[in-house]
Amino acid sequence: MARPVCVVWMNEFPVYERALAAAGLADAFELHGVRADEKPSPELAARCEVLLAWHPAPGALAAMPRLKWIQGSTAGMDHWFADPGLRADTVLACARGSHRESMPENILAALFFLAKPLMQCALSQREGKWVKRMAEPLAGRTLGILGLGAIGQELARKAHALELRVIGTKRRAGPLPHVEKVFSPEATDEVLAASDFVLLLLPSTRDTENFIDGRRLRAMKPSAWLLNFARGALIVDADLIEAVRSKTIAGAMLDVFREEPLPADHPFWRTEGIVVLPHIGGGHARRAERCAEIFVANARRYLAGEPLATAVDRALGY
Repeated sequence: MARPVCVVWMNEFPVYERALAAAGLADAFELHGVRADEKPSPELAARCEVLLAWHPAPGALAAMPRLKWIQGSTAGMDHWFADPGLRADTVLACARGSHRESMPENILAALFFLAKPLMQCALSQREGKWVKRMAEPLAGRTLGILGLGAIGQELARKAHALELRVIGTKRRAGPLPHVEKVFSPEATDEVLAASDFVLLLLPSTRDTENFIDGRRLRAMKPSAWLLNFARGALIVDADLIEAVRSKTIAGAMLDVFREEPLPADHPFWRTEGIVVLPHIGGGHARRAERCAEIFVANARRYLAGEPLATAVDRALGY
C-alpha cells in the first residue's frame, strides 16, 4: 500500500522529521520538506495528501487535488477559510495546545507590567534618577477572561496562585478549576462590569469580529484595562482609541492587530494608555517541537482512520 505523501511546507522540516522518527513513524509517510519561501513542485503538489504549513501561497491548494488533511502551525485557522482552494472534504487541524505554556506566562508578565512600575524605574535609571514609585497589588483584583479554552484555563490556574479572582466566559458554561464563576457568552457584560483586567482569548469568527465595540467598552470599569492576546479583528480600533482617550477605560495592552506588522502611522502607536506588543504572546524557542508533537499525535489518528484530536469545526470556525 502506498504511503501518504506528506509535505512539510515550513523551514522547521527537520523538527517534524525527527518527531516522526522518534514516534516510530519514519516510514509511515513519504515525507518532503519545502522551505516557506519556495513552492512545492507541480508533481509533488499533485500527489500531496497531507500538508503542514502556516499559510500556503495563493493558488497552492487548488494544485493539490488529493489533499485530505491540512495541519496548521497556529491555534487559529481563520486565515485558511478565506482560501478559495480549500475544499469541503479536506480536514483542517490546528496547533491547539502549542501556546499553553508560553502564552499564560506572557499574559501574567503583561499584568505585572500594568501593576508594577518596573518600566518607569528602568527609564529613571537611564537618567540616573532615584524616583520612589508605588506598585499596585494584583492579589484581590478580578481577571475576566473572555474565552476560557486551554490557554485561559491554564492562566486561571496560575492567576489563582497569585490570589487573583478569576471569572470568565465559555461557549458551554460550567464549573472550571480555579475560576470563581463561568458565564455564558450572552452574559459577557457581567464579566466586563466586574473585571479589573479584561482579557480577550476568543477565536476569530463571524460572531466575534468587532466583538469589543464602544458599547462593550462602556460596560467596563473606568479603572479597568483591556488586554488582547487573541486576534486583532475582535476589537473596533476606533472605538478603543476613543475609549482610552476619553478615560472610559484606563487603557489597553495589545499583542495582536488587524494588520501586522502594525503600520507606523496607526494611532495605536501614539495613543497614551495603549501599549503595543509585537505579537509575542505565544512564541517560544521550543514551539516548533510542541507543534511537531501535536502533528505526530494527529498522524497516529490519521493512519488509524480516527478523527484528528485538533480538528477544526468549520461551523464554529475554530
